[in-house]
Amino acid sequence: MTNTKAIRDRIVAEAGRAIVDQEETIELLFVALLAGGHVLLEGVPGTAKTLMAKTLALLLRADFTRVQFTPDLMPSDILGTSVFDLSSSRFYLKQGPIFTNFLLADEINRSPAKTQAALLEAMEERQVTLDGTRYPLPDPFITIATQNPIEYEGTYPLPEAQIDRFLFKILVDYGSAEAEQEILNRYHHGFDARSLDALRLEPVLGPDDLAALRAQIRTVAVDPGVIAYITRIVRETRESRDIRLGASPRAAIALLIGSKVLAALDGRDFVLPDDVKRLALPTLRHRIVLRPEVELEGMSADMVIDHVLAAIEVPR
Repeated sequence: MTNTKAIRDRIVAEAGRAIVDQEETIELLFVALLAGGHVLLEGVPGTAKTLMAKTLALLLRADFTRVQFTPDLMPSDILGTSVFDLSSSRFYLKQGPIFTNFLLADEINRSPAKTQAALLEAMEERQVTLDGTRYPLPDPFITIATQNPIEYEGTYPLPEAQIDRFLFKILVDYGSAEAEQEILNRYHHGFDARSLDALRLEPVLGPDDLAALRAQIRTVAVDPGVIAYITRIVRETRESRDIRLGASPRAAIALLIGSKVLAALDGRDFVLPDDVKRLALPTLRHRIVLRPEVELEGMSADMVIDHVLAAIEVPR
């Protein structure tokens, strides 16, 4: 497909000037944005989750807002509130931080369910409803939520309905020894993550370019055999003896749309089974619930999904 592979390569390369050894995560974030989805980043503190979101927003000339989720955060702190204007005798919306292109919901599981639920309508319908009035969100709009997989004290588990609205769950791990050494070298020579402007990163796309790119992605062809393959994978998660709750129909849609984006970014106008397999883990790992005895045996969601994929014949 025209220019899509070059665009992907430029974004990954330019982001690499600020972030070391996270090319896969940057690409998946870009895939999610083009697919119209949201991302849950899970990793210990200090693994550049905030920096990745901020850098990608800069490369796409998009607005970026970070909200620190805390136990006392209220829905109005995210959505905004209606304020009465004495001069006009009318209420108007004082917009909250959700009215942005890139919303970083930092440590999302530190806020109670009522506050987490404030994101549901925005993530699904790209709008906010306050006092019976609907307010559309900017386009593009993506929620990038972070959570710490180690620390559970003072946290509130995300409800299944909320988790299912994330297109991908990406695990952000420590980099290699070489990558950590490169990070130290960069800081030694003056790099500062709090001052991205000093890097003079070159924006790659703007909002209008994203709309054109999405229109191009919609034309990517998907063979009936690949659609059947996606269906079989998702349904197998519901039939596996290791899984208590399988993936939803929304998971199958996410796998299809994500695969079309991935194919386009690889310069193809058709989806391969390998596209589906590559996205299976980030698309499904947060949408399945393992049986307790399986977890006690040391099995992870990724391991079970790998077993599911191995048992299904790949279409030619």
